[in-house]
Amino acid sequence: MKICYIASIGGTGHADRWMRYFADSGHEVHLISSGAAPDEGIQNVKLHLLKRFDPRNRVISYLINALPMVIQLKKIISDIKPDVVHAHSVEDTALMGAISGFHPFVVTPWGSDVLVAPRESRMSKWRVKYSLKRADLITCDAEHIKGPLIELGADPRKIKIICFGVDVQKFKPGVINESLRKELGITNSPVVITSRRLDPNCDIVSLIKAIPLVLAEIPEASFVIIGKGSEEDRLKELAKALKISERVRFIGWVPHDELPRYLNSADVYVSTALSDAGIAASTAEAMACGLPVIITDFGDNRKWVEDGVNGFLIPLRAPEVLASRIIHLLKHEDDRKKFGQANRQIIEERNNWAKEMEKMGHLYQELIEKWKE
Repeated sequence: MKICYIASIGGTGHADRWMRYFADSGHEVHLISSGAAPDEGIQNVKLHLLKRFDPRNRVISYLINALPMVIQLKKIISDIKPDVVHAHSVEDTALMGAISGFHPFVVTPWGSDVLVAPRESRMSKWRVKYSLKRADLITCDAEHIKGPLIELGADPRKIKIICFGVDVQKFKPGVINESLRKELGITNSPVVITSRRLDPNCDIVSLIKAIPLVLAEIPEASFVIIGKGSEEDRLKELAKALKISERVRFIGWVPHDELPRYLNSADVYVSTALSDAGIAASTAEAMACGLPVIITDFGDNRKWVEDGVNGFLIPLRAPEVLASRIIHLLKHEDDRKKFGQANRQIIEERNNWAKEMEKMGHLYQELIEKWKE
């Protein structure tokens, strides 16, 4: 197959993993994106960058760039002559694909693009509805996303569940990396880790507020926060105000290939996000590494974590509850091991990246054959 993706470079990494799978499987893969070229591309993926003017005002930027970028995109697609075009995220990228008029056209929402953005902006709602109505196939990674998609105009017959998946060969249980812990200044301490973006939706504030409560019971505990985002400075200031900065390590962005050694050097994983599509990729990766997880109770999370069996579910914005669950797991090694082993099995069976991409390959083939008729 000749597959052309439209996606932002980097971001959550969802599109990167899909492209890598199909490129490694011998298909011809192209990526159309905007912005600066990454330092390292994806092997065997041909990158096509859209040129754009970038004034500081977002509205002006959108008005200036919309038409020229669509014209560029249509020209690139015409030159590539793909078998299928697939847009990841249902806002600007999907809109360009929809306007291009190419078929078959696939759209994959990531979560907030259909759960949050359409409620906050009429323009976002229009973009999403327009894109969904012109899609020939819509994939999402959670049952609870189907309702909002249908409300936004998606044909329910076109919606298929495909999990983003975890590379279980890369993310797997391993030994603690003592050199990494030494590098982080952590010795003889239990470690709590999160790897969500530092933005309002991921609510790292609740984790920061829980830390003093944990330290009151387990003063030697350390916390590792991986990620970048708009709330980074605020979170650091909050940690300073709560006088916990010495127990918190803000790591910043970490290359995806480096994440397993961080996860394998931790004892407990936490996600305080306010919304996601299906299970968050970062949570699934921690589960694949055999970590016990504490995650917020919304969406499809109950389908992945059974409270007290393979992790804990907590209410949104509940630092006191979060602290109590962290304390429990840090004090009960048997539960940590039991939960972690169960999580590894769940991901291997239900969220294996290779198996999910194999399903996606069949959907591509069916769609291509249908449009050849």
